[in-house]
Amino acid sequence: MTSQLIDRIDQRTRLAGHNRLALLLFRLGGRQLFGVNVFKVQEVLRRPPVYPLPGSAGPLLGVADVRGRSIPVLDLGSAIAHPEADAAACEFLVVAEFNRSVQGFLVAAVDRIVNVPVEELRSPPDYGGPPLLTAVTRVGGELVQLIDVEKVLADVAGVSIEISSVLVERAVRPGAARVLVVDDSRVARAQIRTMLQQLGAECVLLPDGRQALAHLKELAQRGIVPSEYYALVVSDIEMPEMDGYTLTTEIRRDPALAGCWVLLHTSLSGVFNNAMVERVGANAFVPKYSPDELAECVLSRFASLGIA
Repeated sequence: MTSQLIDRIDQRTRLAGHNRLALLLFRLGGRQLFGVNVFKVQEVLRRPPVYPLPGSAGPLLGVADVRGRSIPVLDLGSAIAHPEADAAACEFLVVAEFNRSVQGFLVAAVDRIVNVPVEELRSPPDYGGPPLLTAVTRVGGELVQLIDVEKVLADVAGVSIEISSVLVERAVRPGAARVLVVDDSRVARAQIRTMLQQLGAECVLLPDGRQALAHLKELAQRGIVPSEYYALVVSDIEMPEMDGYTLTTEIRRDPALAGCWVLLHTSLSGVFNNAMVERVGANAFVPKYSPDELAECVLSRFASLGIA
């Protein structure tokens, strides 16, 4: 690896080690601040020309030519039904990479980058509407809402949650395996649950690393061996309360939990995560979201345990 890449990984390690999240703050119209993980952002630029696509509608406005690449452009304010959104007034394009794709989000104004302690992130209020946020926090006295960009992308582009018939044929007998799924995105949890159900596995779903760690420790206190109770733990990385890197580190530090098999699963670019897997002691890393690739990894783990 180049020294530049190592420096960037070290930076990520320091943030994870201190359980902090780097956020790009922006506005979509009005005073409300929104945030997205900096490590999903490739660049921020002045709004380029946007060329409509045949049949494009809703939040998908068209494509922009960004350094020789055709990038889909989404009106983020419209996608989350922000009442003060105005696509015509949006002056900036945030180019982001996650879930194995690159897309641009139009925003009205870019505020700044901040490092927020993960323990200061709170789960969003349940107001009965669609799950468009992953967390809320305060920065400088202002409320910041973290947008569930996975939900936005799934709504606009659609995400397949079906696994191939070849993998379905390798499904274990119903209830033969149990998996702990840790992810702050309701969309992601539902996607993973569907995939596991197709494989015959049971699953327990939790929204953040702190709850997952407490759950595993509670099992151990009851005399249940967590590594035997769960065939594996599938964890997102960026979550409120406790991120996936810290969760993995804490699992490895606790002798009662250290045997748990941990798969990190994130929408962030894999350039950092492949190196971080070894650093924090995770067993595997699969980027979001390919149902077949995730299913293949899960089935390989089942096979290693002799589960059929």
